[in-house]
Amino acid sequence: MAFIRPSTPPAGFLENNRAPAGHIPNFVSMFASRPEVFEAWKQLNGAIKATMDLRRYELATLAAATALKSSYCSLAHGQVLADEFLTADEVASLVDAPAPDPVDRAVMTFARKVALAADTVTASDIDDLRALGLSDDDVLDITLAAAARAFFSKTLDATGTTPDAAFNGLPTPLRESLTVGRPIDS
Repeated sequence: MAFIRPSTPPAGFLENNRAPAGHIPNFVSMFASRPEVFEAWKQLNGAIKATMDLRRYELATLAAATALKSSYCSLAHGQVLADEFLTADEVASLVDAPAPDPVDRAVMTFARKVALAADTVTASDIDDLRALGLSDDDVLDITLAAAARAFFSKTLDATGTTPDAAFNGLPTPLRESLTVGRPIDS
């Protein structure tokens, strides 16, 4: 499950952070010895999502996660996109092919750039997003989503935290395309 063995969590930590499907996610177990960090992460992530269109948040997050080769985050956010906004085949195609919609394509391209090489972002990159109708607040939201994903993805990968076995239930083409790094738990 992970390279490290977190210390015993505070009473109720694991139970209070069960997934909606009922299992305790591997990332929750990994954060067990640092519950304050996990709570701060949830607060930060919630604050970012609160100002964004959920579909755009998921697209930016998927783009950052796939760029960072984070299977865990790619699977989780790809599943949300497939469950709520796109078909499984459409989500699978976003891993290797540009999004067909020009705004979605620009959002994902920008989020990948933030995740991998934020120091190379230029005023021209921002102007390109503005030209597509995005506001400066929209650009900031995309930046925050991608940067926050970098923290979470890198934490999971550096600790060897593997995606939950529950992801094995995704349709095969979707599961295979979103497994961009560490394999899913068996």
